[in-house]
Amino acid sequence: MSLTFHWFLPTNGDSRDVVGGGHGTPATAFGRNRPPTVAYLSQIARAAEDLGFVGALTPTGAWCEDAWLTTAMVSQHTERLKFLVAFRPGSVSPTLAAQMASTFQRQSGGRLLLNVVTGGESHEQKAYGDFLDKDARYRRTGEFLQIVRELWEGKTVDLTGEHLRVEDAQLARVPDPVPEVYFGGSSPIAGEIAARHADVYLTWGEPPAQVAEKIAWVRGLAAKQGRTLRFGIRLHVITRDTAEAAWAEADRILAGFDPATVRDIQAGLARSESEGQRRMLALHGGGNRDGLEIHPNLWAGIGLVRGGAGTAFVGSHDEVADRIAEYHALGIDEFVLSGYPHLEEAYWFGEGVLPRLAARGVWRHPFAGAGAGQAAAVPFGG
Repeated sequence: MSLTFHWFLPTNGDSRDVVGGGHGTPATAFGRNRPPTVAYLSQIARAAEDLGFVGALTPTGAWCEDAWLTTAMVSQHTERLKFLVAFRPGSVSPTLAAQMASTFQRQSGGRLLLNVVTGGESHEQKAYGDFLDKDARYRRTGEFLQIVRELWEGKTVDLTGEHLRVEDAQLARVPDPVPEVYFGGSSPIAGEIAARHADVYLTWGEPPAQVAEKIAWVRGLAAKQGRTLRFGIRLHVITRDTAEAAWAEADRILAGFDPATVRDIQAGLARSESEGQRRMLALHGGGNRDGLEIHPNLWAGIGLVRGGAGTAFVGSHDEVADRIAEYHALGIDEFVLSGYPHLEEAYWFGEGVLPRLAARGVWRHPFAGAGAGQAAAVPFGG
């Protein structure tokens, strides 16, 4: 299977430094450097499209712009790029969400992917009127996805669940194609929901041994449901012509982290209810700046100031291609990447790493022959 790459739309702002936020923490001041205007986000999206990224993840939460509205606008400035829209089932009815997805597919030409985020922080959920505890939120997500999927199949749905109830629910028009569902989570109940409802299970960028354990766990749960899933990973990336240049950029970013800001953010993240966030914090010891290369070319520095995905591939284009091959060998077929700033880093990766993967026969430009840009046709740099 050819590898699939997605980029990221920084709807919390962009910068040459890391823009924090997520999991109950606010975006850092760096986010003001490049505000997330439709014009700027569209520039990133068009670059990603030309370079060969299939889609772009857009986050959800109080710390960023709304994902549905933003991607609907940006989609009008692109032609082929898909949008991996993160959303929380507790904030919208399943019937309305199914209808929104169906409308998005028709108006965008079938370019919607859905990243279902159950929500790991109770205090943030309460701000949106959601007072369920974490396990109850996951059970509700299971009911939500059951309803949505049946509606997408054209069924009339009646369901009285523990948390959701619908009667005579149906769609006037079903989506074509049906959006694929991406889902992540490291807790036992998250694995159960993913096994029953996800098309792609996403994990954050942990070292290969830990990722292999997760894949085996979720694959086993899915097999019990008679299902098979694809697997993806969420990472940042710093890739340059040489390893020295890449690590110099990582060192520059790290030097810009204010110690007081790191302490405040780490204190906030330490209160997270998310098992995945706990695993991210463990990679750097809750703020330790030493030993941040936790596996060859895998750097945990981003997680010092950012919630959620906190690791990055750092290295030469060949080294980053090697690490991608290493994760691919474990069963990872989709990579959701980002870098600061997102416009420039898309080009570093697209012109530096993707051609090397193409030369190895594990990737091809998804829009080849469809008028796509040729930026990724020839390796960039040494």
